[in-house]
Amino acid sequence: MSDRGFGLTGRTALVTGSSAGIGLGLARALGRAGARVVLNGRDPARLDAARATLAAERLEVSAAPFDVLDAPDALAAQIAAIEDAAPLDILINNAGIQRRGALESFPPETFDEVIATNLTAAFRVGQAVARGMIARRRGVIVNVCSVQSELTRPGIAPYAASKGGLKMLTKGMATDWGPHGIRVNGLAPGYFRTELNAALAADAAFSGWLENRTPLRRWGEVGELGGPAVFLCSDAASFVTGHILYVDGGVTACL
Repeated sequence: MSDRGFGLTGRTALVTGSSAGIGLGLARALGRAGARVVLNGRDPARLDAARATLAAERLEVSAAPFDVLDAPDALAAQIAAIEDAAPLDILINNAGIQRRGALESFPPETFDEVIATNLTAAFRVGQAVARGMIARRRGVIVNVCSVQSELTRPGIAPYAASKGGLKMLTKGMATDWGPHGIRVNGLAPGYFRTELNAALAADAAFSGWLENRTPLRRWGEVGELGGPAVFLCSDAASFVTGHILYVDGGVTACL
């Protein structure tokens, strides 16, 4: 056992959906804490631009362009290729989408897309990575949940269902894989200024409502997720598993 510090030096981390937004911010934080970071995304050009950005910051970074919705055999091959370079110590399941609309007219195929991307992919990627972790008897998985793992708003029921499911998948992973030395936790952001929330951030009425609804009276900034993520991935959290850490300015604390 280490000294339970916050450093990640010598560890290799895969962050899915990390070519922009929260995923890129989490990758940057892990890299600054000393980890070798593997970025992931579907668009090779965008992914390479993200890799170049972090490399310019003198972080140790590589890129693995694949789709988290690939078939299990294809995902297993991608994970094996990554681990040929360095066994994975950390996985952050961040890839996700949002699709808004009235539930009574929400297209069934779009519902399936949300569940597949936000929930099923976390299971498939997590399973593929966990096999190596189980063999090595160590590892950390962080699933990026949401305040919508607990709460919902009009027009986002499918997203809330996916993130609520991810919360319970996190607890299930922690239960099943804990005996193998693997810790699994959830990082649950509140409302952060990202590309995903660009339309909401630009809506003065919504921003006003949100800021009044949030005890800290503001949106979150992506960099504020880095510290909590590093904590969950580090030995400082060596006895923390099955936990959902809400980083939300207090939204889930009050009515």
